[in-house]
Amino acid sequence: MKRVLLVGAGTGGSALFEVFIETEQFRVCGIVDKNEQAPGIIKAKKMNIPVFSSWKEAYERLSPVDVVIEVTGDSSLLNELRNYLINDPATVIPSSVASIMFYLMEEKELLLDAVKEHNTIMDVILDSTHDGMIAIDLERRITLINRSAEKMSGLKRNDVLGKRIEEFMPTSKLPRVLKTGKTETNRRQVIGENRQIITTRVPMFQGSRLIGALGVFKDVTEIFHMAEEVTNLKSIRQMLEAIINSSDDAISVVDEEGKGLLINPAYTRLTGLDKKEVIGKPAYTDISEGESMHMRVLKTGNSVRGAKMKVGPNRKDVAVNVAPVIVDGKIKGSVGVIHDMSEIETLTDELEKAKQIIRTLEAKYTFDDIIGNSEELQVAIQQAKVAAATPATILLQGESGTGKELFAHAIHNASSRKFNKFIRVNCAAISETLLESELFGYEEGAFSGAKKGGKKGLFEEADRGSIFLDEIGEITPQIQAKLLRVLQEQEIVRVGGTKPVAIDVRVIAATNVNMEKRLESGEFRADLFYRLNRMPIYIPPLRSRAGDIPQLCDHLLLKLNQEYGRNVKGADKEAISMLQEYHWPGNVRELENIIGRAMIHMHYLEQSITAAHLPQLNSDKTKGGGDWTGDNFPAGSMRQEGQTLQDVLEATEKQTIIEALLEHNGNKTKTAKALGLSLRSLYYKIDKLSINIEN
Repeated sequence: MKRVLLVGAGTGGSALFEVFIETEQFRVCGIVDKNEQAPGIIKAKKMNIPVFSSWKEAYERLSPVDVVIEVTGDSSLLNELRNYLINDPATVIPSSVASIMFYLMEEKELLLDAVKEHNTIMDVILDSTHDGMIAIDLERRITLINRSAEKMSGLKRNDVLGKRIEEFMPTSKLPRVLKTGKTETNRRQVIGENRQIITTRVPMFQGSRLIGALGVFKDVTEIFHMAEEVTNLKSIRQMLEAIINSSDDAISVVDEEGKGLLINPAYTRLTGLDKKEVIGKPAYTDISEGESMHMRVLKTGNSVRGAKMKVGPNRKDVAVNVAPVIVDGKIKGSVGVIHDMSEIETLTDELEKAKQIIRTLEAKYTFDDIIGNSEELQVAIQQAKVAAATPATILLQGESGTGKELFAHAIHNASSRKFNKFIRVNCAAISETLLESELFGYEEGAFSGAKKGGKKGLFEEADRGSIFLDEIGEITPQIQAKLLRVLQEQEIVRVGGTKPVAIDVRVIAATNVNMEKRLESGEFRADLFYRLNRMPIYIPPLRSRAGDIPQLCDHLLLKLNQEYGRNVKGADKEAISMLQEYHWPGNVRELENIIGRAMIHMHYLEQSITAAHLPQLNSDKTKGGGDWTGDNFPAGSMRQEGQTLQDVLEATEKQTIIEALLEHNGNKTKTAKALGLSLRSLYYKIDKLSINIEN
């Protein structure tokens, strides 16, 4: 910083003094003027800057002085200064040069003021725009950030100006523009707290020289959210339309006036009516016989289920479910699903067939499902567990109803084959001709009606799994010979074929006949019997393990409660005693039958089976075995001649629900609670059993 001595404190000197005070390169160390009231002298005194009346005194006292400026305009004074300082390093500047300096400084100040004003205007413009702007220099330092950019990014101008941009905006791509020198337009970016922006980034040049990069961006967060919502709505609508159109159920939708809004292709296939005949037309247009369920739902606001009617020109028999479409508490229309009754009947038949197939392909039970702690039963269970761990053929012997199939399931599930198929075959229930082709399969053309390409037999289906041959004692000698080959060679030959097919099957056989007598009479091959009897297991009859009856009753009640929708807790001592004294020719199967009958004829509030609920067990039959008569129903039996068990059950269930509804004045919530049912289950049963207590 240069030390300056001003000689002259008049108007010009005072003005020059003010200019030097504002500069950082010069410091006025003193001011000289003979007039103590000169403007410059007064200003210097206020600022505690030394003032003098003699320039020589001032120079000597303030030395060293770098620059002496004469601003009096007195040429003789200028010569004195030059002669005095001729050998001194101090520079003497005459008033003419000083005036030029003053002019230039004044011009500079004016120019700076103009620049400041221009910058202020530019700042106002930049801060007024809704677009965010951020600029950086070649060192990646932030040189500009306007108010919109502050708002969008959450940054403050005073905190970030002059700082590297990556410290505050790690996601910024402006440094990349500095490297490439290329403009990037309409790029999506996330800044701040998940704020979506669209930005354009441009390199800034001064002539051909790159001096920085500028990013201009818009906040499009709300636009993106709106776009996503619109896209989601369109996707949902398209998905719903796709679902409705792909449904095999016929669907029709009407508006609040009952005019058609929408039908799907399945509706057209079922009714024979296309969109032109339905859309915009009254809801009853498609009905050939019956009442419009759409109009009923729109009128009452209540759903309708299972309404039967005829629709379309072909008077198709259908069942209809219709529900209201409610928006903000108001009915805006209704939607109906139409089921083809003939198709439902076909599907029911197919379901039954599927159930039969499934029953032959899976083993449902394990040893945990075998109930009883008697010594005889435990011996059989232990033998079965040992047998399960071996690949040996197993022969289960025991009376009908003792649980031979249950043992077969458990053995399969305890073996290494449990993840493969378990095929069940009742040999006594299939004719000889059919049994052979079912077991061993057949080749194409083996017999009249043979399937093209032939068919796999059950032994092939059970490959690497187990096959349960129930009632093995009933098979014919011809099939016995084939079965022996399977056990000896582990291969089968299809009916009508000659080529052996290798198989890996575990055979579990069962019988309730005396096999020794069959052997003696020649009805059963001895060699096959010895193959089957490699691991014999005898399952004791129920009469020899009467101590298991209480435990069996509890287990069976658990199962029957679920089937019948009851809540029976158990049987009392007298009933258990009666059951233990009976001979049980039908074994566990007969026990389940008796308990089921007792439950049917119990009052719905009763929770314990008593002796009165049991049928009279004939004492003669108790001694010699046998069954119970159809006349031995408990008092008040509802069974009539020709009725099945299911008929009796439904009639009893219907009467019980009606009584409960009447008892609770038609209040379904209280009725469901009293019957131990969920409200949904009660409504289902009321609908199923056609109960109406209003009539």
